[in-house]
Amino acid sequence: MNLNCLNDRQNRRFAVAVLLFPFITQLCFFLWSRMQSLWLRDRIFSWEQAVSSSLLEQGVEERVIAAAFKNRKISRAGEVFLEKIGHNSENSVFLFELPGRFFRNSLIWGLFVFILLFLFLAVTVFLYLRRRDCLYQHAAGILRRFHQGDFDSRLPRGETGSLYYLFDTANELATALKAKSDIQYKSRLFLKDTISDISHQLKTPLAALSMYVEIISGEPENTKVVEKFAARSQASLERMERLIQSLLKIARLDTGSVVFEKEKCQMSDLARDSAEDLLSRAKREKKRLVFDGDSDCAVVCDPIWTREAIGNLIKNALDHTEEGGRIRLSWKQSPAMVRLLVEDDGCGIPPEDIYHIFKRFYRSKNSKDTGGTGLGLPLAKSIIEGQGGILSVESLPGSGSVFTISFLSDL
Repeated sequence: MNLNCLNDRQNRRFAVAVLLFPFITQLCFFLWSRMQSLWLRDRIFSWEQAVSSSLLEQGVEERVIAAAFKNRKISRAGEVFLEKIGHNSENSVFLFELPGRFFRNSLIWGLFVFILLFLFLAVTVFLYLRRRDCLYQHAAGILRRFHQGDFDSRLPRGETGSLYYLFDTANELATALKAKSDIQYKSRLFLKDTISDISHQLKTPLAALSMYVEIISGEPENTKVVEKFAARSQASLERMERLIQSLLKIARLDTGSVVFEKEKCQMSDLARDSAEDLLSRAKREKKRLVFDGDSDCAVVCDPIWTREAIGNLIKNALDHTEEGGRIRLSWKQSPAMVRLLVEDDGCGIPPEDIYHIFKRFYRSKNSKDTGGTGLGLPLAKSIIEGQGGILSVESLPGSGSVFTISFLSDL
């Protein structure tokens, strides 16, 4: 027999009350029988006293009276005498004072006990059903809130039983729905912000392109003007392309659609490969790229995405380093961490800007990089942290900056 229903505390209390009912009934019957026996004993004793008193007053000897009370034999003469005075088995019980009173008392007390037991059972059932109904109404109200998208409330918990198991399952479902709702809300907010950012950032290059086209269209015969503004148009197009590519990469990282393919990589190879596309720029701007580190130092990461992050750090260093400056890439390994440092001897970062440089599209008012998009550092941070690493920065105005990429040593 399955007794899982008794795991519910309210069911247990109701079951105990129902099981106690027959015992309470038996106890009441015992008490009622006891009371009636005592009453009947007292009435019989009073009758014996009355009979004894009457016989003694008539001069009957005590011996004779005592023998009469002890006698258990019924004689024909005794039966005839009782019939003469109208006492026989065919008489109604109410014609006899003692049996009549006994019957009336039994009826009254029996009815009283029945009413008490009925009230006990009725109150027990009512309280159980009332508590159950209150619980159901409370649960229904919370489920309505779930339906309306309010998942802050929770169904009753902390008890045992099938009903509370159902409540716990509904709470788990509400938690999952809340998480899904939060993700959808963040996705909508992210999409809204991304569209707003793209629209805002594309306004400047699009306006510049429109102006360049007007200038070229106005002086088609002027070769120098055409070449000059055609080059500027090309630069604006390249900036728009970089902007869109960076935003798409950040969007993929934020939505978790990027799966990092990690493998063992040599830090020296990562650093040199990341700087390969920027060597010509550094040479053109008369800036030096220096590499320094142990050739055996290795890290487990996604090489493609990590090169993207390091390349953005090198580009940022080139943007903020004067002609003749130096950008140094160094790496070192400890038992716990593998670190890659990108150092420059440029202008440094003002204290009021250092806590904002990883925000998207943030541009310092002191920045000399007019062609940047403000997405390189945020993208680098998303890539590193997406692989479980840390990107940090130390800088003082006029003393250059040091960006540090840290990964746990898995080797």
